[in-house]
Amino acid sequence: MGVITTIFFMWGFLTCLNDILIPHLKAVFELNYARAMLVQFTFFGAYFLMSLPAGRVVAHLGYKQSIVAGLSVAGLGAAGFWPAAALHNYEVFLAALFVLATGITVLQVAANPYVALLGPERSSPSRLTLAQAMNSLGTTLAPLFGGLLILSTTVKSAADVDALPAAEQLAYRAHEAQSVQGPYLGLAIVLILLAGLVWLFRLPALTETTEKADHQRHTLAEALRHPHVLFGVLAIFFYVGAEVSIGSFLVNYLSLPDIGHMSEKEAAHYVSFYWGGAMIGRLAGAVLLVRFDARRLLAVFAGIAALLVLTTMMTTGSTAMYSVIAIGLFNSIMFPTIFALGIERLGPLTGKASSLLIMAIVGGALVPLAQGILADHIGVQHAFILPMLCYGYIVFYGLRGSQIRTAVTH
Repeated sequence: MGVITTIFFMWGFLTCLNDILIPHLKAVFELNYARAMLVQFTFFGAYFLMSLPAGRVVAHLGYKQSIVAGLSVAGLGAAGFWPAAALHNYEVFLAALFVLATGITVLQVAANPYVALLGPERSSPSRLTLAQAMNSLGTTLAPLFGGLLILSTTVKSAADVDALPAAEQLAYRAHEAQSVQGPYLGLAIVLILLAGLVWLFRLPALTETTEKADHQRHTLAEALRHPHVLFGVLAIFFYVGAEVSIGSFLVNYLSLPDIGHMSEKEAAHYVSFYWGGAMIGRLAGAVLLVRFDARRLLAVFAGIAALLVLTTMMTTGSTAMYSVIAIGLFNSIMFPTIFALGIERLGPLTGKASSLLIMAIVGGALVPLAQGILADHIGVQHAFILPMLCYGYIVFYGLRGSQIRTAVTH
């Protein structure tokens, strides 16, 4: 658990760093909201495209070697930020981000079910929530790290850069590149070292819940015939979409004159409070999930999150600011609880269901993009209607969709 939770920390850190990368690249490349959200579209799109190949990797290599492979690929992607920044090319940034996200996809497909299976099934939501608390520690520290290193200076507009002498233009662009190069190169080194650590460490194989123990060769369709898996896939899609959308817009939203009226660097600190709330909620949730029914607790948390989104849409100033930040606290138990409920009582089908649930993380690509398009048309504040609807579905999943029923046969 100690080794695996370190990995949860790293992918949380890398995922949340996107929230700082978005306003930086938006300013550097002068992007509209929809184009800026291609960062999340690329990152979370990798989950959709690479989840099934990642599932095959886990089936072939087992949990431990898959975790080593995932860390190595993520390290390669982080190193790709060096040439992307040097070339000052948005598309190359997106390509490096896709490779990084591919590595994290392999980690998600291997590590989430691994933690859920490291003990009794009844306590798996609690165990996975505890591991995800380390993920939240990563997402809490990333905005502070990113705000300090990536958003430390105000980005000049294209007109301002063109007005500079040629030598100063070159120096300015080099500085902008370095603000991204250094942090991501450091992360690449850490990821490769972590891969080496996991490779050297002895971890239980748990082969009885992988496809190696499945002589019937079950299909993805068979997993989806279990209603709690199908509804769980949709719940992960909407949850990740809502969480990522809110995080992605926070810096720009809090910078608005009638909301927080602050600089982007200051707003980055408040993004840490949003993700820090998730960490506190997960630590508390790990205890609550042992004492209370996981399904009801999930519905309560999702209902409160929906009410907080409604509050931030209908108010201004500090009320709007703190209500949107408080959503993080109630996001806390959602992903690990949905995931644990989605793979419940599946035996050798666990790997198939896990791949499908991780594939559903593509919600983090599509919902922010849709919210970006909405924000360009009706404003950032009103565009939060999208996450509110997502939380509404999760209330349904907690109360009805997650109930174990017999598989639907055809």
